[in-house]
Amino acid sequence: MAQPDASDITVHWERLLDDVSDVEIAVTLPTFRRPDHVVETLKSVAAQQTARKFVCIVMENDPDTGDGACAAADYLESVSINAIVVNAHRRGNCSAYNAGWHTALSMFPNLKHVLVIDDDEIARPNWLELMARTAETLDVDMVGAPQEPVFENGNNGSWPRHPVFQPAHQTTGPAEILYSSGNVIISTKVLRTMGYPYLDERFNFIGGGDSDFYSRCKAKGYTFGWCADAGVLETIPSRRTESRWLNLRGLRNGSISALIEHKAAGSMLDRVRILAKTGLLLAASPVRSLLLFLKTGSPIIGLYHINVAVGRLLMEFGFANEQYREPEKN
Repeated sequence: MAQPDASDITVHWERLLDDVSDVEIAVTLPTFRRPDHVVETLKSVAAQQTARKFVCIVMENDPDTGDGACAAADYLESVSINAIVVNAHRRGNCSAYNAGWHTALSMFPNLKHVLVIDDDEIARPNWLELMARTAETLDVDMVGAPQEPVFENGNNGSWPRHPVFQPAHQTTGPAEILYSSGNVIISTKVLRTMGYPYLDERFNFIGGGDSDFYSRCKAKGYTFGWCADAGVLETIPSRRTESRWLNLRGLRNGSISALIEHKAAGSMLDRVRILAKTGLLLAASPVRSLLLFLKTGSPIIGLYHINVAVGRLLMEFGFANEQYREPEKN
């Protein structure tokens, strides 16, 4: 199995109150230039009501300032939980996840699950217990849960109905596949089998490394579930309700879907089928967008299907919308 270079991951701060052999869950928390919010996320993790032994691993991904690592360590000094803050020196969200998951698997020999929460999210006190129990009850390898949008500008009218803010599934139970890594629990047997790097770092700045990971897991026969009651609250900054951001997100989603399909293509015939699918989606997108506009009353939301189809077409010509390349605009 491949391993990261020693210089890729360094420990910024660490305190373990339990023996490493007793820890069964690792909560992994990537952070990038959100020092204030990562503390709020950590507060919600520290408040989890569970008898399970867990560790929180924060992955700082800002090589310039390291403000998130400092803020996380300062807060963690004040609470009594197992915690590690590492610097993930390779930039990009996939690199940050890879660093945290590698740290978890390397340090805790009896780890059963890895949980993920992002630094713009807040967990309810029963979150960890619900996620772990659902994975056990459903007997699946991965369980996702909602990321419930909380809009900073208070605009809760039509925005929750936009596809980019909608949950992948509605009810608790087995699921065909997952899409987001923002609120998920993964069996460590999956990670050990898939191997490092778990997420393909070609998706670092376009996003979609999680969707690609799930697609590869599904191809290997791993199973998925959904826990409707274990939602986390996701802070949505006002810029993410602006038409420019929403249009770019649609283009990005289209690019990701085409890239994942091309990665899995095994023959020229597969590639022709993907191109035909892109053409069909492009032809159908005006009607789909019109129906979405009539449903929501929002022309910005209605444009989503057109943007996705155009994003797929652009990827066919090698153009990807790397929305994460400029984090201050994401």
